[in-house]
Amino acid sequence: MSERDQYHRRVLYLIACGSSSAIEMVEPGVRAAQIVGWDVCVITTPMGRQFLNMPCLAHLTGHPVRSEYKQWDFPDVLPRADAILVYPASFRTINNWAAGNSDTAAVGLLCEYLGLGMPIVAVPCLRTGSGLDTHPIFRENIRRLNEWGARVLYDPVRWGLRNQVPIEVALQEVDHLLSAKGVTEKQPDA
Repeated sequence: MSERDQYHRRVLYLIACGSSSAIEMVEPGVRAAQIVGWDVCVITTPMGRQFLNMPCLAHLTGHPVRSEYKQWDFPDVLPRADAILVYPASFRTINNWAAGNSDTAAVGLLCEYLGLGMPIVAVPCLRTGSGLDTHPIFRENIRRLNEWGARVLYDPVRWGLRNQVPIEVALQEVDHLLSAKGVTEKQPDA
C-alpha cells in the first residue's frame, strides 16, 4: 500500500469486551472491516484478554492490541480513530461507559470519543434470560447512550439469544454515523 493510500484509509477502533462472544466475533469482525477498507486497531478490556489471541490480532491488524492505559508522556502507538465499534460489548462496559467511569483504557476511549461526538456503535452480547439483559440500569443506559449520539444495537428478539448482530450490519451503522457527520475518507495530515 502506498503512503497516499494509508492517509486515506479510515481508522476503526474495534473494542472487545470480556465475553465468550469475543472468541467468535472479534477476528471475523477485524477481517470484515478490513475487506471494506478500514485500518483496524483492536482495543480490549483487561477481561477481554482472556478470550482473544492477542498476537494473532496484532499480526492481522499490523497494530499492537491495547488493553491498558498508556503513560501520559508516551506517544500513542495507534493512529487516531475515525470511529469505534464495540463488538462485543459487555454489561459492565455499557454501564461504566454510560456512567463516565473510565476505569479501563477501553471505556476511557469510549468516554472520550462520546464527549467528542465521534461515531460509536456498540453491540451488547448478553445471554437472554440471564437477568443482566433485563436489569433496569442496563436498559436505561442503552437508551441514554443512544440519546447521547452513540448507536447501541440491542434487539435480542431480532438477533438471537446473545444479540449476535452480524458484523456487516454493525459496519453499516458505523458508515451511517460517519455519513451523517460528512466523513467519507481520511484526509492527509497537514
